[in-house]
Amino acid sequence: MGVNFFLLDTHVLLWWLFDDPKLSERAKAAIASPESRVFVSSVSGWEISIKYHLGKLPHVGDLVKELSLYVRRERFEVLPISLEHAIAAGALDGKHKDPFDRMLIAQACSEKLTLISDDKMFKKYKVTLLW
Repeated sequence: MGVNFFLLDTHVLLWWLFDDPKLSERAKAAIASPESRVFVSSVSGWEISIKYHLGKLPHVGDLVKELSLYVRRERFEVLPISLEHAIAAGALDGKHKDPFDRMLIAQACSEKLTLISDDKMFKKYKVTLLW
């Protein structure tokens, strides 16, 4: 068996960290598998921080302050945003206006990662999905 490479959508990261029942069993199994390398995009940290400070994620106060610790504890790898990722995100067609999602799509495609998400909008793009 080979290694599987995954990128977590921001809501999937939060659902995993908070053991939320909305996370599908298939996604849980993929994330927990010893054959998986799981990546968290830097854009997710940005998104969580913005939404927390805007009051949209009031329950993540401690998490947002220590996100890198939580990510390391789960043995996830941080995927930085490169200039190539930024250019690819900007070049995506306009179906999806959310800049965080556009970056996740660009990173997943550029790095050949399977994006774990239940966001139906992603199906309109040529990104490998798991849910």
